[in-house]
Amino acid sequence: MSSPSRDPWLDNAKMGLVTLVVVGHLLALLPADGPGGRVYDFVYLWHMPAFVFLSGYLSRGFRYSPTRLWQLVTTLLVPYLLFEGALAWFRVNVGGERLWDLWLDPHFPLWYLLAMVAWRLVTPLLRPLWGGVLVAVGISVAGGFLAGDWTRWLDAPRVLGFLPFFVLGLKTTPEALEWLRGRFPALLGVATFAVLGLLASSFEAWSSRPYLYYRPYALLDDPTSTAVLTRLLMLLAGAAGALAWLTLVSRIGGWFSRMGGATLVVYLFHGFAVKELEYLGFVAWAQDRPWLGLFGAVVIGVGVALLLAAPPVRRVLERVVDPFDVAHRRMREAVRLTGVVHEQETADRAAARSVPAGR
Repeated sequence: MSSPSRDPWLDNAKMGLVTLVVVGHLLALLPADGPGGRVYDFVYLWHMPAFVFLSGYLSRGFRYSPTRLWQLVTTLLVPYLLFEGALAWFRVNVGGERLWDLWLDPHFPLWYLLAMVAWRLVTPLLRPLWGGVLVAVGISVAGGFLAGDWTRWLDAPRVLGFLPFFVLGLKTTPEALEWLRGRFPALLGVATFAVLGLLASSFEAWSSRPYLYYRPYALLDDPTSTAVLTRLLMLLAGAAGALAWLTLVSRIGGWFSRMGGATLVVYLFHGFAVKELEYLGFVAWAQDRPWLGLFGAVVIGVGVALLLAAPPVRRVLERVVDPFDVAHRRMREAVRLTGVVHEQETADRAAARSVPAGR
């Protein structure tokens, strides 16, 4: 049974977004000029911004305290070190790949853990700051001017690029979010996705894939002024899509919303499935079957996400994702048996693990 303190609306939103993360990474294996490429462009215009927005909203209570700072280490930095090494081992020993700059140049799913550490560290500074969203937009635009080989270290340009969505989440109050639950906002959400669909259908005419990842301007083929304007358009489209997503998400609890607490498990383990599918020849197979490849990527992606979030699987994998939490659970159980329950510690732990993930 779901905890009464959890909002099934947000859990549905998180689980839906992490499912799109998995699907998106499989769509990346399809030809960019085929139907899979158009769907990829549409999804990446808004799904990562939505994820970052929710991460910011769920991080509003972060503060500088020994408990919260230690949780950054145990729930984000430790998993990053473990899974970065594990995925590297998998790529070298299973896929026969060669890798460089391990832990400095994050794998495709794992940059988000480092981003969450950086974003949460600035939360107490940016949340009360008047005009914090505009400041974050300025930081995002300025981050595009970073240049040099070092910029790939810890994916710094992307961390700065997505910052406005996180700060927008920090600034959003529960009362403001409540407005998105109405019927009229849902109609606006449908209209917004229609516009984003049109933008995705002509994506190559006004943008390119590196803009979706907030790459430095020096790596783009456009003049700096065009790159800055395109980034601003990306920020606007991403924010609109993030809010539109929330207007359309179901508010009803059930088996899907209960999986919303497993987003970190799905996020950390799905990279192995994506790489294995690549090693099995999915790229070559889909090359001549564009529509079948698109169907396969969607079905497999949804299946992987649901499998990893299924309660029996989740309970096992959580021991790997956060071994420190296993000890905490045992301690809390021992305390509960004596009649004393540390509810605040449980709430803090749940908030620290609310990481809706991405590319």
